[in-house]
Amino acid sequence: MRIRDNKGFTLIELLIVVAIIGIIAAIAVPGLLSARRSGNEASAIGSLRAITSSQQAFASTCAGGFYATSLVDLGTPPAAGAAPFISPDLGISNPVDKSGYTVTLAGTPGAPTSVNPSCNAVAGGSLTSNWYATADPISPGATGTRFFWVGTLGTIYADVATLSGSTDGMAVPGGAPIQ
Repeated sequence: MRIRDNKGFTLIELLIVVAIIGIIAAIAVPGLLSARRSGNEASAIGSLRAITSSQQAFASTCAGGFYATSLVDLGTPPAAGAAPFISPDLGISNPVDKSGYTVTLAGTPGAPTSVNPSCNAVAGGSLTSNWYATADPISPGATGTRFFWVGTLGTIYADVATLSGSTDGMAVPGGAPIQ
């Protein structure tokens, strides 16, 4: 009588392992995508807070109480070797895509503008007394589920519909304020 030497796995054993991995993946993937969306939304809120702080610093130290109307203006350093008012990842263009969101800064139409240039050579006509910034998901539902808006007063608002139509930096655009 011959004894068989069993080495390796049978096809049934391999199929069971593949099925178990498939079940675990089906359970884990939605949670991972939700965590990614939450991280993107947290990054968008952080970007709007950074813009608010940068605008305050820009207005008080560089532009005589007026605000920038572009992220590029905040990303321009005031003098050679000096630090810009906002980090390079936000100050490279307007709008800028960051962490699944499109972040945009704009001046309020019709707001009074400065006639004097700022310390970083932004033309006086490009400075404004009111501003607003938006953060909209690049792919709503996939990269983020909420839209964000912040204005001159610094309160960040969120809603599941776009807030980018709110062009008055002082008016409440709708949505709920972030606590």
